[in-house]
Order: sequence, then C-alpha cells, then structure tokens
Amino acid sequence: MINKKPVIICVDDEANILKSLRTELQEAISNEYLIEIAEGGEEALELIEELLEDGYEVPLIISDHIMPDMKGDELLKHVHVISPKTLKIMLTGQADLEAVGRAIKYAKLYRYIAKPWETEDLRLTVVEAVNSYLQDKQLAQKNIELQRLNQELAESVKLLSASERKFRAIFNHTFQFTGMLSVEGILLETNQTALDFSGLQLEDVVGKPFWDCYWWTVSPDTQAQVKVSFEKAVGGEFIRYEIDILGADKRTATIDFSMKPIFNDSGIVEYLIVEGRDISDVYRELHLRQKVEAELIQLNEALSRFVPRQFLQLLEKDSIIDIQLGDEVEQEMSVLFSDIRDFTTLSETMTPEDNFKFINAYLSQMEPAIIEHQGFIDKYMGDGIMALFSGSADDALRAGISMLQRLAKYNQNRVNSGYLPLEIGIGINTGSLMLGTVGGRYRMDTTVISDHVNLASRLENLTKKYGVCLLMTHYTFARLQNPTEYHIRFIEQVKVKGKSKAVAVFEVFDSDEPQIKQSKLMTKTMFEQGVFLYYQQQIQQAAQHFAEVVKINPTDTVAQLYLLRCQSDQ
Repeated sequence: MINKKPVIICVDDEANILKSLRTELQEAISNEYLIEIAEGGEEALELIEELLEDGYEVPLIISDHIMPDMKGDELLKHVHVISPKTLKIMLTGQADLEAVGRAIKYAKLYRYIAKPWETEDLRLTVVEAVNSYLQDKQLAQKNIELQRLNQELAESVKLLSASERKFRAIFNHTFQFTGMLSVEGILLETNQTALDFSGLQLEDVVGKPFWDCYWWTVSPDTQAQVKVSFEKAVGGEFIRYEIDILGADKRTATIDFSMKPIFNDSGIVEYLIVEGRDISDVYRELHLRQKVEAELIQLNEALSRFVPRQFLQLLEKDSIIDIQLGDEVEQEMSVLFSDIRDFTTLSETMTPEDNFKFINAYLSQMEPAIIEHQGFIDKYMGDGIMALFSGSADDALRAGISMLQRLAKYNQNRVNSGYLPLEIGIGINTGSLMLGTVGGRYRMDTTVISDHVNLASRLENLTKKYGVCLLMTHYTFARLQNPTEYHIRFIEQVKVKGKSKAVAVFEVFDSDEPQIKQSKLMTKTMFEQGVFLYYQQQIQQAAQHFAEVVKINPTDTVAQLYLLRCQSDQ
C-alpha cells in the first residue's frame, strides 16, 4: 500500500494570496506534505470530502474570513463536522470578534492570524500546528494500544490465579525478550527467546540482579542505565527506550526495551515485567537510508555544477530529479555575455590539452565575479560565458565590471609569465525571459529563450566594433538603482541584426585603466555633444567635437569611429 502524504489546504478568494501562502508554506514545511488550494468555501468542502474519501489525512486548513460564497468561520464549522481532528487557522484582516468567537466555539479554531501576516509568525504557527496534529495522532494511537493492553490485563486478572498471571505476563509474547523481576531487582523468570539470543541457560541468569546479567555487560554505562531504570519502574513508572544488549559470540543488537510495574489490589508494585524487541534490522535500514540520502545529496551537489541551483529555484524545484521536460517559467532578468577577443587565433597556437587548461584557468577567474554578485552561469560556450541575474540590473553590471578588474590582475600574471594579455568584450541586457527545459526522451537541457537574450549576445559582438570592453542597452540602464554610481556614456542608437527598432547603447568604462578612464571623464560632455550634433546632421560641428576628444584622448576608439564617419559624410 502506497503511503499518501498529508494535505494542508489553503482557502482564499484572491489568487495572489493563495500563491503567496503556498510559497511560504513550502518553505516552512518539508515535502512530506501536499499543499492544496481552494478559491472559496464550497470548493474547499468538496476538496476535503474528496481527499478524505481517497484516504488522505488533512491535518490543517488555513482559511480567509471574507469570501463571497461562504464566510471563513462558517467554512471552518463545516470542516469541523466533516473532519474534527483537522486543525483550523483563520487568516484575515477583517474578521470581527464575533466571527472569531463563532470559529472558536463551533470549529475549535486553533489560531487567528491577522492580514497582512508576518512570514515568521505564519511559519511558526503552521509548524506548531502540524506538530500538534502529529502529537495528538500519536497520543490517540498510544491510548488505543494502552486501552487494549489494559483490557487484556483486566480479562487476564479475572480468569487467572496469581501464579497463572505471572506465567502469562512472562510468556504472553514469546517472540519478544520477556522476563520478570522482583521489587529488589532480582531476575525471577525469563523466556527462552531471551536465553537463546545470548546462548544462555536459565540458571546463568535467574537469581541474579538484573543489571548484572550477561545481556547488559556491553558496558558499565549500560548496566548503570538499567539500574536507574529499575529504580524508576519499582517506584511505579513505566519505562521505555532503545538500548544495545549483548548476544551470543559477543555480538550486539539494539532492542526496544521496556519495564512495566505490575500492581496488586492494594496499588503496591508486586513485580516488574521487562520486555525487549530486536529492532536491529530497523536500525540497519535507517543507516542504509541515511547512506542513500547522503549519496543523493552528493549527487545533487555534483549535478548542480551542471544545472545551477538558482535555475532549479526559479523553476520551483527542490532537486534536479524533480525537473521534467517542458518545465518553464517567465522571469525578468539581466543577461550577460562575454567572449575573448581573437580566441580562435590564440587557440591555434596551443595543443588541445593546453587549450583546455587555458580555458579552465581563465573561466575560474571569471566565475567568482558572477557568483559574488548574485548571478549564475547558465552555460559556457568554449571561451564564452552566458550568465543570468534574477535580482537587480546593478548585480549584472557590477559583475561585468568585476570580471574586467579580475582580468586586469590575471593579465598581469600572464605578462609576468611571458604570455600576451587577454582582451574580452561584455554585453548586458535586461528584460523578460523564458527559462525552461528542452530536449527529448534521452537528452534534456536547460535553456533561456527571449529576444533580450539574443540582444545581449549581439551587444557583446558590438564591443569589437567600438573597441570597448563593456556595453549595455537602455533597458538595463533604465533599471539601474543609481546610474550616477557608474562611469557611463551614451554611444549611439543602433539597429542590431534581427531587431526592427533601434536600441540605445551605453559604454561602461569603470574598469578602464585610470589614465584612460580620466580622459573619458574629461571628454564625456564634449563626446556626447558630438554624438547629439551628429544625429542632428550637423556633421561639421560634430567632427570638431570628436577631433578635440581624440586630441585629448588618442586611445578613444569610439570618438575615432565617429570622426571617420563625419569625414566620410562631408
């Protein structure tokens, strides 16, 4: 029989509230529970009846109060009739004291939480409610078992004499280790199961203090624990716990051990019944399960190097094994593309082995810049990198700047070792993307699809045309929290391949060498005035501005490009 997960039901007539509830509950509790939602009281009642008919447990329902078809306190009242053991939480910002009072009186309301709720308050309340439900369930099961045992004992007392009661108490469950102790702690009787387990004869143990018998000589601590347990049991307590005992050939086993005081008609402890059930197989199974779980964790950690953890989170998946073909989600993100300039020419001078070593050395320098700014690498494309940032656009821009700063340090080491420095281009764009899985039955991969992704890639290619390191679109610029924090200048409006509308392109030169950066800052106003004049078809005046910029900063490749355009247009 397949164990069905318990179900927690959330009821609210607002879909965004239900979505928020489901998200917070999934974070608060383990995946041992299913979370179902209903957008009204009638729907919720039908859902509960179906779940109960299908054999599901419903430990908790969370309901809004103000709903069009049925008020929350009325719904919880009906739920209490259908499923009395289900705990009820009323979640609303408009419930009056009368409604809460009705819910408490007729539905045994567990807790009332005002909207908007505090996330931590909701989490703690739900965890406590689930634990309370489980404890009540376990207590009820124990009470049923205790009632059964008491009934059996009462029937035995009526039918058997004192000597027969002792015999039956010892051998009632022959598959367990069973024995009887005097109130002084002396072993009076034990069953054959206990003797056979340890290879003992009755005379080896009967008449000895119980804690001195062979089973407990595993260690002095074990013997002391058994003696303390006896002292509590002879005082009238029922004792039960798990403990290791010694068997034949010095092998050990874990048993579920108990000491139960037996009272006479005057309420005085007459003797003690001890029982033990071998649960070593359970422990071995638990150990094996823990080992398998540890291996799964290691496997997930290994696979996360191929499928980023952030990608799983965006798809709302706990593990890579939960991913299905066709899973997808829409998300606004920033996309960063980077590429090494003239890598093909460089790679032709190296062996395949040296190529791999070189790429891995370079990528290991770039990866931390992305991770440290809340991004993740979606894929490597040879020497190219595609990274995604689900947070602010600033994260992506700071990551790009950091990559260039790290490259400068890396190039210093290359030059010191006799190698040529590397140059890279970075393009950043921000917009709505579709993340998901594509492929077939035997091969599946994660991917990101959007015009904004293609635009970021084409922007990276434009860095070669302009001779600059980092470009971003106006989509990214518009989403920066504080654009003045960076060194930015407008380059031009361009129509990239495949796009009908022009895109505003900006250069970010924070990572330029200090002298070059200072020169660009000095000429920024003059440069941008030149661009404005160029777009106003005032070519001669624009050329004068660009010529002055080049005079001050001869390394300004963008100004040089504009100057050539002006000269060709005159």
